[in-house]
Amino acid sequence: MSGVSGCSVGHKPRCSPCIELPMKVRALFCSRILRSVLALLAILTLAGCGAGTSGHNSGAPTWNYTAMGDSLAAGLIAEEGYVGRYASYVNIDTGANVDTTNLGVPGWTSADLLNSLENDPAFRNQVSGALVVTWDIGGNDLNNAHSQFTQNNCGGTDGQDCLRNTVATFEQNWSAIITQITALRSTSNTIIRTMDIYNPYVASDMQAGIFDITEPYLDDVNNYIHSTAAAAGIPVANVHQAFNGADGTTDPGTLGLLAVDNFHPNDAGHKVIADQLRALGYQPLH
Repeated sequence: MSGVSGCSVGHKPRCSPCIELPMKVRALFCSRILRSVLALLAILTLAGCGAGTSGHNSGAPTWNYTAMGDSLAAGLIAEEGYVGRYASYVNIDTGANVDTTNLGVPGWTSADLLNSLENDPAFRNQVSGALVVTWDIGGNDLNNAHSQFTQNNCGGTDGQDCLRNTVATFEQNWSAIITQITALRSTSNTIIRTMDIYNPYVASDMQAGIFDITEPYLDDVNNYIHSTAAAAGIPVANVHQAFNGADGTTDPGTLGLLAVDNFHPNDAGHKVIADQLRALGYQPLH
């Protein structure tokens, strides 16, 4: 999830590894090189960061807000990610001061988040002590499978085994994540929110003629996110619809929501995510 000077396609300079690839995956390969370097830079610059307070009203309560997830939660590339924006919204809309701890880690998959929720006492304590909890996860699960598929390394007679296996593994992890979070905090006294997953590859997958293959797997994941979260009483921000349109065929790049790597949200994209979370309201605390 990153950026390399001199590596890209189209309006960007060309990089030599991309020239040797088939046309329909060339742009995708270069974009991934870009994302990888940006992720490394983010990890170096984000270390030790991720906390802050919104509001300084001595007469108002202070709500601890713990955000979990991957590079979206970490706010990779953006000047201000959705976590900080959402904390400001909570402060403005409820009057409560918001003390934020951002546990987002670039590159994390659903397995990484689940592992920390199950096995990291400090991580668990941050969740158990929060009155506001949000998380995003799954983009890297799907991105890794998408990479395998576009590089013809997916397996199976139809070349889609990695996609099927990723969906199955994600769903298992996702259910366990909900179980862990709701064991640490109750929806009866905590603002717990999550979100579905947008597709950054609409244009490139359509150009490559694989959109009708890859999109149904994302739809399966998003449907599972919505159904299981609803069963647990957790509202879900409709990020996929906001980024990809009601029918899922809009590329978020055409809406100006993606950063230079054509994968992560830019500031406008993070505002859209925060707006979707804001639209869910603040029950049960407000």
